[in-house]
Amino acid sequence: MKNIVETAIQAGNFKTLVTAVQEANLVDTLTSSGPFTVFAPTDEAFAKLPKGTVEGLLKNKEKLTEILTYHVVPQKVMAQSVIKLKSAKTANGADVHIDTSHGVKVNNANVIKTDIECSNGVIHVIDTVLLP
Repeated sequence: MKNIVETAIQAGNFKTLVTAVQEANLVDTLTSSGPFTVFAPTDEAFAKLPKGTVEGLLKNKEKLTEILTYHVVPQKVMAQSVIKLKSAKTANGADVHIDTSHGVKVNNANVIKTDIECSNGVIHVIDTVLLP
């Protein structure tokens, strides 16, 4: 079983996320034993951000790290547990809000695929970048 970063690379639709993780020097963290839950925005989710946002973030390591760690919960939370939560504390210290009234949403992002298991946690795919 591959770790979170290897799984994201292999999936092929997280190229922007992987680049951002590399730029923020978070690869070592997300390849460590964890466990982690990553709400992973697809390349399409990053493309929905205003033009120039991604490029600007890649040049601002502090802000990039703040946003990326907002997508990580420092424990393994499978979908059957996520749906019982109202919120979860992220690795950057802020909470994300979870709404299960119409599908599963994390803040304003729809969870479009769940429970991609990795050696050091789990990935849930989201359609929107979470902004703290």
